[in-house]
Amino acid sequence: MLRRVVIVLLAAAAAGAAFWHFSRPKPVPVVLWGVDRGRVEASVANTRAGTVKACRRSRLAPAVGGQVSRLNVREGDRVKAGQLLLQIWNEDLSAELRLALNELVSARARAEEACVRADVTETEAERQVKLWERKFISQEQMERAVADAKASRAICHASRADIEVREARVAAARAVLERTQLRAPFDGVVAEVNAEQGEFVTPSPTGIPTLPAIDLIDDSCLIVSAPIDEVDAPVIREGMRAWVSLDAFAGRRWPGTVRRVAPYVLEKEKQARTVEVEVELANPKALRELLAGYSADVEIILKASERVLRVPTEAVLEGYRVLVYRETEGRLEERKIQAGLSNWQFTEVVSGLQAGERVVVSVGREGIRAGAYVVPENSGPQRARP
Repeated sequence: MLRRVVIVLLAAAAAGAAFWHFSRPKPVPVVLWGVDRGRVEASVANTRAGTVKACRRSRLAPAVGGQVSRLNVREGDRVKAGQLLLQIWNEDLSAELRLALNELVSARARAEEACVRADVTETEAERQVKLWERKFISQEQMERAVADAKASRAICHASRADIEVREARVAAARAVLERTQLRAPFDGVVAEVNAEQGEFVTPSPTGIPTLPAIDLIDDSCLIVSAPIDEVDAPVIREGMRAWVSLDAFAGRRWPGTVRRVAPYVLEKEKQARTVEVEVELANPKALRELLAGYSADVEIILKASERVLRVPTEAVLEGYRVLVYRETEGRLEERKIQAGLSNWQFTEVVSGLQAGERVVVSVGREGIRAGAYVVPENSGPQRARP
């Protein structure tokens, strides 16, 4: 009889266990993050995508129109300051310059002859004066010699003045010739060429922008120009540290420094007033990897704390609540925390959590709530990037 009772009780217990096992809620898979210590930064970011720009960029065009006789560069070429990039046909102007140079040479020779002659006549005049003083010649002869000397000296002065005129004419001819030559104003890389040898090009009319003949970029220095909301702009100062991230390089960031905060507010869109901020990239390696024109985001560091408890910001719910995983029960516990510094990546935990506890990062999944049974998707606590 006793044996029968034991068997019935065991069967009932097994049935109850089976019923509880099959009727209990199915655990929800979650992604957990281990609370750890590290750096947390308070920052502001741009409201719309910024742009990587070269510190210097010149959209060049010749000062005069004409037919392209020389095109010395192609897109992607690196050039040095002063290098000839493009030249308009200028044989007539070159001939005028050669003529002016020859005339200058001739004027210098005439001036030299005139001044030598003036020296000779002055010496002769001095001799004639001495002869007149001794009564060897008449006063008329002496005066004629002095007059000839003065005239010769005047011709010398006129010849030298003519040299200056010829030099100015050479400079003018050279300046006109140089207007047909397009030279690099700085070291850089050719980004775009909108001309071909033999084509005719014209300078942009006033107020009507046209494509540049050559677009030159100085890629030895890169900046990111980004719009910051007018509410965040007053706390930004030149010299603040910043991080730059690009869609083209997912998961990577480059250090930078705020070099300029625009002294005005842009009103490009309704209800979107922004201040333009420029961040200069500080890492020389970035200059070899990044290209002007990339879209970019900036995160400007306002304040930072080291070695503080932190959790991913995505784990923090409204009202500064987090869901903590209770490993012994397999359930989630809701807990309120006191937060300190925060940005899009991390939030400082002043109180409410301890290092090593694990919080739910995948808070947006269906069924994730306090008291829910869960199963971790990731084995062991994840650690944050320093």
